[in-house]
Amino acid sequence: MPMTAYEVLRPDRNLSCVVFASPHSGRDYAGSFLRRTVLDEHAIRSSEDAFVDLLFDCAPRFGASFIRAGAPRAFIDLNRSPEELDPAVIDGVARQSHNPRVASGLGVIPRVVANGRAIYRGKLSLGEAELRIERYWRPYHAKLQELLSQAHRRHGQAVLIDCHSMPHEAMDGVARGGMRRPDVVLGDRFGAAASGEVVDRVEAAFADAGFVVTRNSPFAGAYITQAYGRPSRGQHAVQIEIDRALYMNERLIRPNGDFEAVQAALQQVVAEVAQIGQGQIPLAAE
Repeated sequence: MPMTAYEVLRPDRNLSCVVFASPHSGRDYAGSFLRRTVLDEHAIRSSEDAFVDLLFDCAPRFGASFIRAGAPRAFIDLNRSPEELDPAVIDGVARQSHNPRVASGLGVIPRVVANGRAIYRGKLSLGEAELRIERYWRPYHAKLQELLSQAHRRHGQAVLIDCHSMPHEAMDGVARGGMRRPDVVLGDRFGAAASGEVVDRVEAAFADAGFVVTRNSPFAGAYITQAYGRPSRGQHAVQIEIDRALYMNERLIRPNGDFEAVQAALQQVVAEVAQIGQGQIPLAAE
């Protein structure tokens, strides 16, 4: 089993209502897990948001908290509902109504990694799946909500920035007609998860740092954005997807020569986003 469900990096002074999170960059691949999978230690990492935590771990320097997962996505997916159990990989789970994520093997206990490669040869027991949820999923989400509630109490609102990365090929169908290829996709579930004011501020921060930004296509936000985005209650959630090719070699899963430059640009983004709501009246609910 991975050692920890999460790690929280806290600022010396809580100046921001923003909480940054990285649920898919966990890379604690326990030996017991690696012995269960049919994939090698490189292939098992293909669905990981590699190094995203290193791109955003500057958040405490700007008065914001940052929570990152310890367990890898291939072991448990923190951006899924605990009810999204896949009967094709978990023994004893009844088939439910059609869920495209579960059907594709990407439930809370994933069946596959990138390109549909199977993680296991057989099935896991329901007890093992429930143990993973209890030890990793529930603690992560309890701490995430605690951080958001603390931010809301201090500042009158809370903003979750849920940080992810996307394969370069994910944008192949978006960059057409001479438009510049987007570097970043912001997902607010088409306005349901965050106020327009918040998303405008986040988009402006990326644009100011030189990134090409689009919204909600092809990623509008998954479970976390849906579960935590409550703009009518002053709790906003925005998912960020960054093109991996900007900062890493996707095939080798290694930082590329532009990693430090992208990291510096994102530091500028984090600094600007962390200022949301500072010294202002609470953001208007929508």
